[in-house]
Amino acid sequence: MTTPRLDTKSIEGDTPAQRLLGLLEVIAEKDQYFTLQSLVEETGMPKPTLHRMLQQLENSGMLQREADNRHYSKGTRLRRLAETLLLNDTVQGARHAVLRELVREVGESCNITALSGSEVLYLDRVETQAPLRFYLHPGSRVPAHCSASGKLFLAQMGATQRRRLLSEMPLEAFTPKTLVDVDAIDAEIEAVKHNGYAFDDEEFLPGLLCIAVLAPNPTGVSNVGLAIQAPVMRMDRERALSCLPALERAAAAIARINLGALPDNEDVTIDHPASLEG
Repeated sequence: MTTPRLDTKSIEGDTPAQRLLGLLEVIAEKDQYFTLQSLVEETGMPKPTLHRMLQQLENSGMLQREADNRHYSKGTRLRRLAETLLLNDTVQGARHAVLRELVREVGESCNITALSGSEVLYLDRVETQAPLRFYLHPGSRVPAHCSASGKLFLAQMGATQRRRLLSEMPLEAFTPKTLVDVDAIDAEIEAVKHNGYAFDDEEFLPGLLCIAVLAPNPTGVSNVGLAIQAPVMRMDRERALSCLPALERAAAAIARINLGALPDNEDVTIDHPASLEG
């Protein structure tokens, strides 16, 4: 008697290209390495067909084979495609307007970020007009373990997934304040989960303080962070917390943009209600 296959993900399409795209959608959802056999069990597709499709994706740079030659992971070309889409999103202008308004309100540099592998990718940034500032352009990358936004992204992961990621990435000490012990990072993450915001208190660059929140995503995990950065001579944790309501209002505005709530060419305004709960 054949055991019925559970929770299979159908890959449909009238052409080989459509079926390859369907397979990429399945792969994009994965947070760990996978094998040919695991995809066979997950999709119900014939093993020879999947093997051929994986070869095509590997040859094109969309996937890469791991050292054991059995497991696959997302390739450099696929990651770059995802990052390019984020950097050139059609809603970028509206999000940039939110950043400009936030900078005008708090008087410090602000950025929008996303998680890319084990790093935080700067999608957009508006600099303060103050003479002393740290310049980080869109496309810059910061390790997740010492970034305020990175801590928020890590906090959304399950404990096993987070520890696996931390164990595989170099936990470099950029300053004396950088947390490089996995247990210490886990304790910090628990505080972040409780508070709903995160700090980078001179953990990546000496003299730089950052506070960040996530743009809420009612449909699931958020991969959009919003942060304020300032020199410690102008901002300490107390002042950063006083900016939190403005930061949360801006994050809510960005969430509305991401969900398509604003039609084309509509002016972006930041509502000023009570702050969101963390």
